[in-house]
Amino acid sequence: MKPVAIIRHSLTEGPGHFATFLDSHSRPWTLIRIDAGDPAPHSCDDYSGLCLMGGPMSVNDDLPWIPPLLDFIRKMMAADKPVIGHCLGGQLMSKALGGQVTRNPVKEIGWGAVTVVDSPLARKWFGDIQGFESFHWHGETFSIPEGATRILESAACPNQAYVIGKHLGMQCHVEMTAAMIDDWCASGADEIAAAGSIPTVQTPEAMKVGREARLKALNQSAETLYRHWIKGL
Repeated sequence: MKPVAIIRHSLTEGPGHFATFLDSHSRPWTLIRIDAGDPAPHSCDDYSGLCLMGGPMSVNDDLPWIPPLLDFIRKMMAADKPVIGHCLGGQLMSKALGGQVTRNPVKEIGWGAVTVVDSPLARKWFGDIQGFESFHWHGETFSIPEGATRILESAACPNQAYVIGKHLGMQCHVEMTAAMIDDWCASGADEIAAAGSIPTVQTPEAMKVGREARLKALNQSAETLYRHWIKGL
């Protein structure tokens, strides 16, 4: 089987539990490091699917790799090869499909509850899961692109995930590991401090409370989504 292309936009925002899941299901993958100067792919022929990770930049930034990556997303979807996006990745997918990415009313940083939309399509992806505690780190949000269906929401950000065919775009981070949380808390300390004391932004200390159990539960929810997604490979 051809590998899944995993696009990394930032050194500390790697594939995390998504790669662990692919390995456990004997699905090959290859890492394309945009942050290290790797070019965006241009041909779909070498890949079975596409995974887009997060990053601190905005899809609205004037960065040279964004237009070719948006084009590659559209090519993969046109070729009926599944695409999945985490946070920035979900925003890139939305923009590629004609959606908009704008500032969310508040930042979401840390652990926060998300609710599965009560619909047949959402149940197809989530099974019996009605909601779970996810991890968040974003200040912007995507619109639901034309033809897509919203399947996940939170109180602070209504558009947490959408699907269109075999493709899944997410605003939340379901791919987290303990090392990733540590790295983000270190690199994002100034952002947390600048956000002030608001309910949707947690301190690093709060993010570490019960972390092992929280990550185990999050991994289980993520694997439910990932299992459905790899059916399209």
